[in-house]
Amino acid sequence: MPSLLSSRRWYAALLLGLSFTAGCTGSADPDPTRDPAASAPTAAAGTGARPATDTREQLRVDGSTRTYLLHSPAARDDSPKPLVIAFHGSGEGAAGMRERTGLDRAAASRSLLIAYPEGLRHAWGAGSVATGERPDPDADVRFTEALVQELVRTGKADPDRVYAVGFSNGGSMALRMAAQRPGLLAGAASVAGQLPTGAARVRPTGPVPVMIIHGADDPVRPVGGLPDPGPARAGAAPITPTMSSLASAQAFAAADGARGASLRSEAGYDRITWRPGPSGATVQLLVMHGAGHTWPGTSATPPAGFGRVSRVLDATGTILGFFADNHRGTG
Repeated sequence: MPSLLSSRRWYAALLLGLSFTAGCTGSADPDPTRDPAASAPTAAAGTGARPATDTREQLRVDGSTRTYLLHSPAARDDSPKPLVIAFHGSGEGAAGMRERTGLDRAAASRSLLIAYPEGLRHAWGAGSVATGERPDPDADVRFTEALVQELVRTGKADPDRVYAVGFSNGGSMALRMAAQRPGLLAGAASVAGQLPTGAARVRPTGPVPVMIIHGADDPVRPVGGLPDPGPARAGAAPITPTMSSLASAQAFAAADGARGASLRSEAGYDRITWRPGPSGATVQLLVMHGAGHTWPGTSATPPAGFGRVSRVLDATGTILGFFADNHRGTG
């Protein structure tokens, strides 16, 4: 596995080797750790509002029962809501993703429906190649499609505002859905996840807005990628090889015919934005200085060896803001 030093060298090379338009420093938001929508009145305010609910749901897919947690926002009516599918990381579950991200709280002011699917054996088939543990590499893609279809069919979700987000292995799964089912999603975001490469390679097949957030000092899934992860520990599933975060973002930008990128150096991170192509799909890469394999702004304590949590950015609020700026439809 690449060392932290090699990750830093790779990151320096990316900044020097790419041709960017003029950038600037500083942050337009005086408090980048805060979700700007968090202080807005929630749908629960006032009388007649239906309170928020949290339920564990089941769905039959391919003859098997799959499960997910569903957070339904407080609302005054039963109109379809924007849907965020939140994929947990390897070794955790839906409840862990809920705790790590604080999505329920952050989504309240935006009246978002949040679905936290449970991966088989606490992981996702983010790669496109069959393994002993996952003989059907497309099972999780079909589960996600079926989940979206069910929530749209029952009138809970707006089909033009469906988004995917994930952490680590779940981040790679969110990117796989964006790459292989661009017509299903209005946007996707990954934290500490990258596109699979090698035999498991996933290629974007159409334009979709994507945001990738990665720690510059990630010791688990380095920002420079993990093309040769080596053997997994005894009894564990094979480790999926991934391309760099930069190459992952570039692949989505290329799918929209984007040309050129701009670099903006903020306090504690760098943001690379590709100029949208014909479809207008925005692609951004945020590299967090000194951050590890962690969710920026989280209140959850990361496992030992995962590195530092960045406090200069609230990843949840940043991602939800990115999603709010993107939706499919005729408008």
